[in-house]
Amino acid sequence: MTKRRTAILISGSGSNMLALLEAARNPSYPARPCLVLSNNPEAAGLARAAALGVPVAAVDHRPFAKDRAAFEQALDAVLLAHGTEFIALAGFMRVLTGGFVGRWQGRMVNIHPSLLPLYRGLDTHARALAAGDTEHGCTVHWVVPELDAGEIIKQVRVPILPGDDAAMLAARVLAAEHALYPVALASAIRQAG
Repeated sequence: MTKRRTAILISGSGSNMLALLEAARNPSYPARPCLVLSNNPEAAGLARAAALGVPVAAVDHRPFAKDRAAFEQALDAVLLAHGTEFIALAGFMRVLTGGFVGRWQGRMVNIHPSLLPLYRGLDTHARALAAGDTEHGCTVHWVVPELDAGEIIKQVRVPILPGDDAAMLAARVLAAEHALYPVALASAIRQAG
């Protein structure tokens, strides 16, 4: 089986990244992590990935504050230098332009902490609680130019319990994300062919 060279993009601690790296240790898993890339040079996930022997890099977005296209060109250069074939966004907290998304169309997925199409964007847990929802969850979807609007690959539902606050709900959803993302990424890679 050919494994797809997969870059994992992060901005923080990389807990979903770790779930993907663990899954990729299985010889039958279709992704081979070739790079963990962050927009934040201080992201804790970079050190965690490096400790596991995965190549890491950072392209700090701050110097590119007025030129997103140049930031994305720098990302692309690093991705291509590592032979990237597929991208898994795992807590990558930058909105990507249509140009970047177009270059990776059909080869880039994201995990989002809501049951899309509900609650695109940020603060999903607080929004679900404020709406009085009885369940929440997470979604892995194909990345398209419109934020959190791509075709759904897989979802997991998580009950909202009496007394939940946003932090409690977020912790339960994050645990569900760690189980969901490796399965959904494998499915997406197989679907992409």
